[in-house]
Amino acid sequence: MASFQKELHQRLLFFVAFLQISGVSGFSELFFMKEPHDVTILRKDAVLMDCQAHGEAPIAIRWLKNGAKLTETEHVYQLTNGSLFISDSESRKDKSNEGIYQCLAQNKYGSILSQRARLTIASLSAFIQQPSSVTVTEGSIARFTCKISATPPPIITWEFNRVTLPLATERIAVLPGGILQIQGIEKKDAGNYRCVATNIASRRKSSEAVLTVTAAPSSRAPQRPRIIAAPQNLTVATRSSALLECMATGHPRPLISWSRADQKSIDVYNTKVLGNGNLLISDIKPQHAGIYSCRATTPGTRNYTVAAANITVLAPPSFVEWPESVTRPRAGTARFVCVAEGFPTPQITWLKNGQVLHSNGRIKMYNSKLVINQIIPEDDGIYQCQAENQQGSVLAMARLIVVMSDNRPSAPRNVRADTMSSSAILLAWERPLYNSNKVIAYSVHYMKTEGLNNEEYQIVIGNDTTRYIIDDLEAGRNYTFYIVAYMPVGASRMSDHVVQHTLEDVPLRAPELSLTSRSPTDIQVSWQHLSHKLSRGRVSMYRLSYRTSTDGAIIQQEVSGHRTHHLLKGLQPNTTYLLRIAAATSVGWGEPSAWTTHKTPKDSSTKVPMAPELQLETLNCTTVGVRWHLPAGGATDLQGYKLSYHEESQPEGPSTQIPPHQRQHTIGGLDPRKKYHVKLLAYSVQGEGYQADQTISTPGCVSVRDRLIPPPPPPHHLHAHSNSSSSVFLHWGRPAFTAGQSVNYTVRCNPVGLQNASLVLYLPTDAQSLLVRDLDPNTNYEFAVRLHLDQLSSPWSPVVYQSTLPEAPSRAPVGVKVSLIEGDSALVSWKPPDEPNITVTHYTILYASRRAWAAGEWQILQREGGITMALLEKLQSGQVYLVKVSASNQMGDGPFSPAVELTVNSAHATVFSDGFYHLDQRSVTGIAVGVCIALTCIIICILILACRSKTRKSCTAKPVRQTGGQTPPTAVHVPNGSQAESAEVTMPMMRDHFVDAKGGTNLIINSYGPVKPTNEKKKSNRWSFFKRDEKEAKKIPSPSYSYHPGTTLLCYTDTSPRSPQDLFGPPEGNGEGSQSSEGSHETGDSGRYSQDDTEGMNLSLSASSGPASLQGEESGESEHYVMEKESHVCVEATETSAQQRVMMESI
Repeated sequence: MASFQKELHQRLLFFVAFLQISGVSGFSELFFMKEPHDVTILRKDAVLMDCQAHGEAPIAIRWLKNGAKLTETEHVYQLTNGSLFISDSESRKDKSNEGIYQCLAQNKYGSILSQRARLTIASLSAFIQQPSSVTVTEGSIARFTCKISATPPPIITWEFNRVTLPLATERIAVLPGGILQIQGIEKKDAGNYRCVATNIASRRKSSEAVLTVTAAPSSRAPQRPRIIAAPQNLTVATRSSALLECMATGHPRPLISWSRADQKSIDVYNTKVLGNGNLLISDIKPQHAGIYSCRATTPGTRNYTVAAANITVLAPPSFVEWPESVTRPRAGTARFVCVAEGFPTPQITWLKNGQVLHSNGRIKMYNSKLVINQIIPEDDGIYQCQAENQQGSVLAMARLIVVMSDNRPSAPRNVRADTMSSSAILLAWERPLYNSNKVIAYSVHYMKTEGLNNEEYQIVIGNDTTRYIIDDLEAGRNYTFYIVAYMPVGASRMSDHVVQHTLEDVPLRAPELSLTSRSPTDIQVSWQHLSHKLSRGRVSMYRLSYRTSTDGAIIQQEVSGHRTHHLLKGLQPNTTYLLRIAAATSVGWGEPSAWTTHKTPKDSSTKVPMAPELQLETLNCTTVGVRWHLPAGGATDLQGYKLSYHEESQPEGPSTQIPPHQRQHTIGGLDPRKKYHVKLLAYSVQGEGYQADQTISTPGCVSVRDRLIPPPPPPHHLHAHSNSSSSVFLHWGRPAFTAGQSVNYTVRCNPVGLQNASLVLYLPTDAQSLLVRDLDPNTNYEFAVRLHLDQLSSPWSPVVYQSTLPEAPSRAPVGVKVSLIEGDSALVSWKPPDEPNITVTHYTILYASRRAWAAGEWQILQREGGITMALLEKLQSGQVYLVKVSASNQMGDGPFSPAVELTVNSAHATVFSDGFYHLDQRSVTGIAVGVCIALTCIIICILILACRSKTRKSCTAKPVRQTGGQTPPTAVHVPNGSQAESAEVTMPMMRDHFVDAKGGTNLIINSYGPVKPTNEKKKSNRWSFFKRDEKEAKKIPSPSYSYHPGTTLLCYTDTSPRSPQDLFGPPEGNGEGSQSSEGSHETGDSGRYSQDDTEGMNLSLSASSGPASLQGEESGESEHYVMEKESHVCVEATETSAQQRVMMESI
């Protein structure tokens, strides 16, 4: 089994290597050693166009003119070495040999086509513009211009009175393109001027223009600078020259300075100033493109005038990626990639053996790729990629070798596809019916079903599975799939095709808005449909949101998904509105766009120009083309346009004035992959017109490559170290081959998982290290570095990850609370600091009494960062404590919270916040009422005790009438009669009691005094005044009494003091004392009680007896009291008075 797996692994590796076979670097079967080039000749001159090919003989060469086979004549014929000789470039007047020539070389491997060569006959036409006569004052400036069309471009000189002027003097400047400038005009400058144009074809002289010089006034008033010859927008080819003219008048003579709108420095090596301020850029390169501003400033003042112009650089095509030769088996798939750059963007054309290749069912061409599916033997040949724009064309070649094989397996069977999500489809199939045991791999092919020239993708998997999930698909798309089985000698035929669709998803982003106003009270909102890749399904609805810049209330309107414009009506004139849009599919709403501002026009009766209809187009990654036109009748007395633009989330830039006849403009020097807002309005003598707003995103740039060399390797050994909570230090190694060469680097930085690409930071540097600042604390970042060498950029280095250090807490914990939980312990709790991205490793609690705080002596506790409470122990009673908390981590300590106060005493604790005592009105009132009630109770107790002279013991038995079968009120509940007959119980009983509800307290008063709860023994100790005889009272045994059914046993026990006369006066008057006791019962006065009495009375209160009925019976009976010190008397009350007497006698 192991040997089988080893053999299978070797076969799979062989197959993968087999699929990647490519031709030897420097394709040698057939190539050109010499190719024809562009040439300009005179009429009747002969020309030789070279064409020499090298490869395996025999090689046949033939020529094409303007894409068709060239017919040889006596003046045009091919030489034996393959070159083309033209003896007379114009054999007849009605026929010229001008045109585009190419040579085609062919051998047994195929055919290749050379680059295009243009043959041009030199010419010099008449002047398009003649110089005009001018009259100027002495000391001012004069300017002449002439224009002529010629091939090749002519050299223009000037003559003064038929004498050639020097090209440059202190006052005279002859500019390329036919411009003559004379500064500081003098009387001797008056005369005749003409221009002379010369090239290889001829020489022409213009008509003469007269310069008249008038005398200058004796004194000249100061004049503000005025530009009379402003720079013009230029479109130039690379390696040519560009002249920006800037000529200004004023008194004193203004100074001319130049700058770029993108704040980049002007190339001083290829730039020089001609005359008094004209800018000449030689050897133009793509980086010279942009907007240049000319500023004329009066010396010593702040008076200046500015004019600007844009330079657009045209670049011929150049290859970024070349196709490579490949070897493929029959029924396999071949791919060729060809990427070129230039400006305008080159068009890619594919050729096979010198013939233009067209798409069919097997051959697909899209973007820059050529895919050939199910290869047949006829596909063997030489393929060329031709990139062409108006600046020229280039070609690259590669060969496809088709390998034949026998005993191929049959196609995979029963291919099925199931949708899993908006981007994934599960593909399953069965093994081939024949030779399935020889299959070493499968190739999965898929492409979009709808559309032409769709790209086909291929994935190779092993033979150990017949299922595969494709998870990089677009949402809401139909895809076509098929499978091919491979064995070492070849591939099977294609399986049957299956079509399956992915689910929809929410849109990836919102459309870009275009805003105009047709009146002061409306805004016309327009947008383009999202591409399918961005919409991720069919857009079913758009939602427009808008509000004024001063009002936060947002108004929303929903528009059908097929609409691309909407008119907002009923708006306020001369008001700035913020608008945004969101798109929705059947799944839901996508993210809305950023807010876009638009100001409605003023409400005025003056007719101002209407808003232009604006069209934006990206010309390359840094340039946008702007085109517009006014609606019919949209402007009268038009004076020009004002155009401004700014990057999203950036302030608006200055506006550029454009002449009224111009209908297009180029904006250069933009940043790649950025969104820009472009605004345009027309203005006339009546004022500024309605404004048109539109947004556009620039694409990403491809590295500029002037030479056909591979990109440099990326930097290596990238390391990252956190310096602080907001900075990370990076350092890396420089590739060895770049030693001695000038390089620079770009560092890419963004948080891990970032979704918004506009937030990625790109930081340039010349060193091999960089300190990245202004990062968020406690955040994980990813970093990568790329190298730039001579306009070439390396790939990005491998990504490294590094987290910034956490920041020390800047805020204190919140919600600090302190609660007393025991006599000497308190619990303090808090919440973490209220700040984001903060880590707390521990908390510090400081607490101290006021005396210790004054001495600076704090007690310290520390708790871990996950704990938000602490216990304060061994607190001293009667002290006021201050408590505060702070948060800390490894970066430092945070501030302490405001101190919270805690008052500790034996009965209760009071918490004060902010370090102050707070007593509100309710607290003061409660304290006053409590004090008054306490004083009243004390006075009442003293009066009652003063009125009592003796204590009494009494026990009375009274008959209780039972009605309604109710149980007599007793102190003990008897379950049944049998138990009651033999039960002897002791039942302490209150004589009478009632609850005083007037004072709002829980005070209970019986005939002997107030009844207090006794659950706290400590409180009873306070009544030491009444406990002198408590020990003796406890020594008296409590007698037992028999309980008989139908009777009520009333037992009352009291203990008199040893010397009642010491407290209440003489002992005489026991009867009066008895009457006073009755009176006390009726008025609710309270008497003395001991601890044992209290327990007895509480038991009586808890029993299910009715004291009211009992009192009613007592009112009709005579009461007998036997006053005997330290004795108990018990009387059983029966239904007859005789029984009562017997009982009394027996006692």
